[in-house]
Amino acid sequence: MKIATWNVNSIRTRIEHVTNWLQTNQIDVLCLQETKVIDKDFPLQPFLDIGYNCYISGQKSYNGVAIFSRSPMSQLSAGFSPILGDATVGSFDEQKRLIAGVIDDICIISVYVPNGSEVGSEKYLYKLHWLKLLQEYLKIALDKSPNLCICGDFNIVPDDRDIHNPKAAANSVGLSVAERQALTEITELGLSDPFRKFTSEGGHYSWWDYRAAAFPRNNGWRIDHHYLSPPLYETAKSCIIDTAPRKLVKPSDHTPVIVEI
Repeated sequence: MKIATWNVNSIRTRIEHVTNWLQTNQIDVLCLQETKVIDKDFPLQPFLDIGYNCYISGQKSYNGVAIFSRSPMSQLSAGFSPILGDATVGSFDEQKRLIAGVIDDICIISVYVPNGSEVGSEKYLYKLHWLKLLQEYLKIALDKSPNLCICGDFNIVPDDRDIHNPKAAANSVGLSVAERQALTEITELGLSDPFRKFTSEGGHYSWWDYRAAAFPRNNGWRIDHHYLSPPLYETAKSCIIDTAPRKLVKPSDHTPVIVEI
């Protein structure tokens, strides 16, 4: 099974990029982030036409997550509340950032972690709280589903190999001690990064700024990840970053990451 994650930065803008890529790469499950469209306006038909089931949780202008799958999924849910309850989650599900479903006994979760704006800001504190809720959510999800894949735009650089100039960005959001610690606490639930199973060196990125010729210069960040529970991690066959879509005209600033299990 090939499971991909891709922050498309507006599905309506990149619809041809995504449909063409799906047909070329024969992806079984695609997790999307930043779809930027409410559900009633989501362009479903092009994906139905090429054989995908579509599960969406959208929001106008920003956020929005989705899962496309060749086979139907079950146990679909959106947000933290179905697992954690409304009282615990409060207003955090107002931003559409998480969708989950089960296929072939594998629980797949697509997430769009808040950016955080800048260290110490209100949005940064929101991000840390959101990550704590994600940790609590995953504790329960892993108890229910030993075969689990969570993937998406985490907006966190795991370590210094994952950014082109860690010293220059040392005080930036995405690299702070608190964010990296939050990600470590999530992985310590028993989740592992399959990209690092197959690739140990740095210089591999999934996001490049549109400015300053960042992509041609490979001045990127690796912030789009998969994390697998032990049974899936052990059977992972590959995990690659496909930079081809970033070379297209008017691309997303992110590119797909694919794990095969």
